[in-house]
Amino acid sequence: MRYIIIGLGNYGHVLAEELSALGHEIIGADISESRVDSIKDKVATAFVIDATDEQSLSVLPLNSVDIVIVAIGENFGASIRVVALLKQKKVSHIFARAIDAVHKAVLEAFDLERILTPEEDAARSLVQLLDFGTNMEGFRIDQDYYVVKFTVPKKFVGYFVSELNLDEEFHLKMIGLKRANKVTNCLGISLTELHVKNELPGNEKVEEGDELVCYGRYRDFQAFWKAI
Repeated sequence: MRYIIIGLGNYGHVLAEELSALGHEIIGADISESRVDSIKDKVATAFVIDATDEQSLSVLPLNSVDIVIVAIGENFGASIRVVALLKQKKVSHIFARAIDAVHKAVLEAFDLERILTPEEDAARSLVQLLDFGTNMEGFRIDQDYYVVKFTVPKKFVGYFVSELNLDEEFHLKMIGLKRANKVTNCLGISLTELHVKNELPGNEKVEEGDELVCYGRYRDFQAFWKAI
């Protein structure tokens, strides 16, 4: 896919670099020459432009890419103006970063395809990590429901997967298991790799280091961790 990323600060830079590494065509743009220089060798093209200027913005192939991402966060006025210009130019698919509730509320008025809240998402992930106190990753589905991946508690080790009864006891649906395997790299160093089991191994015992992927309400995950 082809993306334009406007704003190459820390967030935009990482976004551009990671998407490019995955094989996507990235066109970057920023008013800072140093920011453009730092990314230009890692993306298809990068422009030094003031995207708040309508004529400068027209340099970008806005209507021949899949998504335009406005990654500007620190300059509230610039972010809103760029989004307004993109809407004026009838760009169909716009993602924009919001750094706080007011910024998000204003962006919502533009009826964008997606509003990105990286700071909020990062804070929520940290809250979950601190709340559960374990090695876990969560993905929010809506206000109440999450998909959560976590290392199996020690008390589960040795039980058959079918004996865990997560659904009956905690209303959590188990949707995957990652099995830990020991491998040795080219330097002879022993490492642990996790591989997804395509079918839930109900007749297999849970091993230390395995990870479970479950779906359910956040409060049910809380109840689960308190119970164990």
